[in-house]
Amino acid sequence: MTAASDIRAKTPDELNSLLVDLRKEQFNLRFQRATGQQENTSRVRAVRREIARVKTILAERAAAVKG
Repeated sequence: MTAASDIRAKTPDELNSLLVDLRKEQFNLRFQRATGQQENTSRVRAVRREIARVKTILAERAAAVKG
């Protein structure tokens, strides 16, 4: 799990790259759940929350540029 302060230290390009990686991981976890191969069920929730953190910080930065 990545702390919000670690995420805030990254550039927008790094955040977008991290978001893509997290989405891929989320897809793989959903696929594992569907096929019954998933071992760590708590990781689904953690990835979902990390995606939300990244998107929130990107939105905050976009609002700061506009405002």
